[in-house]
Amino acid sequence: MNDVLERLRAEATGSPDRPRYEALLTAGPDELAAALTSAGLPLWAREMAAYRLGLAGDPRSFESLVLLLNHRDPPRCAAAAEALAVLGDPRTARAAAALATNGLRTAYALQPVRLLTALRAPESAPALMTTLSRLLSPHDPYWRVALACVEGLGALGDPRSRELLTRAQAHPRLAVAATAALRALG
Repeated sequence: MNDVLERLRAEATGSPDRPRYEALLTAGPDELAAALTSAGLPLWAREMAAYRLGLAGDPRSFESLVLLLNHRDPPRCAAAAEALAVLGDPRTARAAAALATNGLRTAYALQPVRLLTALRAPESAPALMTTLSRLLSPHDPYWRVALACVEGLGALGDPRSRELLTRAQAHPRLAVAATAALRALG
């Protein structure tokens, strides 16, 4: 949590919005929820409000956190995934699966894949298998997402992933993790 708040403080520092950072840092749930829908707030302010509400288990943060989970900035995605995991909203796995399997957003799928692994929901293994199968082409640039899928499938231990993990062993960047995942399947 401190890393996220420190990053957001750095974004607010030097701007006329610095007092807003201090106000959001101490704001209560209703003030934070109001910040999510206020016009003209900078992205860091919306992220802080959603993050703090998510960590507090407030369902009003769900939509904003899902949008941040799909953001192009990796630290924002990671913070959103952390808050969504704590939030415990039953819609989270379905939203993360939709983001992870969207072929047009593969560059931003790393955190949704990791979140699916952490959630261990019924949607998790099928979404990871769908995403990984698309990334096993010889020169796919998203090998980190593929690696997260392989590691996630190993952690989930779903026997349906055996054939896909066997195929992943043929890829140099995935071979060690795929072998470990297959071992975990027994």
